[in-house]
Amino acid sequence: MAQLSLGLIETIGLVAAIEAADAAVKSANVKLVGYELTRGDGMTTIKVLGEVGAVNAAIAAAAAAAKKLNWVVSTRVIARPADGIIGLIASPDTVGAAPAPVPGPAQVEAPPEPVSEPVREPEPEPEPEPGPEPEPEPEPEPEPTAAEPEIEPEPKAQPATAAPPARPPKPLPRGAARKPAIGRKPSNNKK
Repeated sequence: MAQLSLGLIETIGLVAAIEAADAAVKSANVKLVGYELTRGDGMTTIKVLGEVGAVNAAIAAAAAAAKKLNWVVSTRVIARPADGIIGLIASPDTVGAAPAPVPGPAQVEAPPEPVSEPVREPEPEPEPEPGPEPEPEPEPEPEPTAAEPEIEPEPKAQPATAAPPARPPKPLPRGAARKPAIGRKPSNNKK
């Protein structure tokens, strides 16, 4: 089987990066590895894996989609990444990716733990049987009070209806003169 290619696109802002990742995954047969927030300037890097042609198409579609929203800083397709950079692709900083296995010495199996007897849980104590319920005490009747005459509120005086406030005059087009108000003569104060 051919080794997978790596595609990277770096944008300013998370929204543009999410739009780029959506376009990349929908446009070609690639797997989204995750995204990584860079340290500074609000940059976000999207990482995808797939065949070389699919990754090229996905990164081109992602760049076009992200440019509509924000600035695309850079794009890169690595055709066959070296085995040593696997830890960089799915690093602990990559959100959405499972951490890459770290190659190391062969794992030694631990000896099996001895089987112990199951611990018995104590039996729950039986609940006491409910006794007869006490009878509720009757509520005392309220004392009768002298009937107070009800005072009706005086009707409030209706405020006088005022005329609505005058509207400011509408702006005139350039070069138009205002008509004088009724009862006034136009002033000819031209100097």
